[in-house]
Amino acid sequence: MNFSNDLIKWYSLNKRDLPWRNTTDPYKIWLSEVILQQTRVNQGLPYYVKFIKEFPTICDLANASEDKVLKLWQGLGYYSRARNLQTTAKFICENHNGIFPDKYGDIISLKGVGSYTAAAISSFAFQENYAVLDGNVIRVLSRIYGLDSFFDTGKGKREFQKLADLNLPKKNAHIYNQAIMEFGALVCTPKSPSCLSCVFSDNCFAFNNSLVQSLPKKSNKLKVRNRYIFFLIIKDKNSVFFKKKKSGIWSGLYEFPSIEFSHETSNNEFLESEDYKSFFNDAIQINQISPTIIHKLSHQKLYVKFLHISCVNFRNSELTPVNISDIVDLPVSKLIDNYLSENNI
Repeated sequence: MNFSNDLIKWYSLNKRDLPWRNTTDPYKIWLSEVILQQTRVNQGLPYYVKFIKEFPTICDLANASEDKVLKLWQGLGYYSRARNLQTTAKFICENHNGIFPDKYGDIISLKGVGSYTAAAISSFAFQENYAVLDGNVIRVLSRIYGLDSFFDTGKGKREFQKLADLNLPKKNAHIYNQAIMEFGALVCTPKSPSCLSCVFSDNCFAFNNSLVQSLPKKSNKLKVRNRYIFFLIIKDKNSVFFKKKKSGIWSGLYEFPSIEFSHETSNNEFLESEDYKSFFNDAIQINQISPTIIHKLSHQKLYVKFLHISCVNFRNSELTPVNISDIVDLPVSKLIDNYLSENNI
């Protein structure tokens, strides 16, 4: 089996026409790679188009407000990607005159850029010979070659990287890298791979040994933490109060003030808690308490209720009053966005 050549032939006939494949601009390639981390192409493509339209150059991105960047990113999740994206754009504009580094060693030193992203950029933009290793590549190599090392361990990752490097054709590295990722995305998919029509089925170790669903192997399942949160939608005339998160998964986003408990909490227990009572000094009126909303993240399961509260002359130095008509411009989490789109405040 001449895996690399056969894969490139398959790619030439089956590749999708995607905008970042029609350019060698490292800024556009970098942007696409960051967006597509943890994101499928059909979901990420509209975001890529929006970002390129809004920020056609890397310095346009660098000079934008964080709120604007996060608002454009809204709905993609993993918001640290957007913050790192802008931090790196600022660094390149301030230290490299807006010119993206053209060597793997310089690219991988950028904030938010790991070995995979550095290999992708240096390969696609500058045709350097570095093999990419992402989830698609790991899955393809594991199944075809029967590599059963745990891919999420240091030892396993080194073994997968070695196999990826061995298959890398030096003359067509950039095409091969695109091809193996595309093959993993379209054919050798996680749950329902197209094994019967696969060009490698005769030589695929996993297919011929009934191990397709067993490979690749992961050492540990992610532990999911339960959180119990009450969000306070505090309305004073035409304003609603928000806070900008400074840490955590939604750092940089705006959300309603909240009170969190370590266990499932009833409405009465919440209303009698010291945390809630100490939040308000003046008389308030609770207009509505939402049913529990369950919001799942990769490592957290949130049990959330929203309280609609009316008050007069409310003040809190840690909160910002926002006119109801301006809320649409705030970058917020998908959880908050979904609630706002479905409920009047």
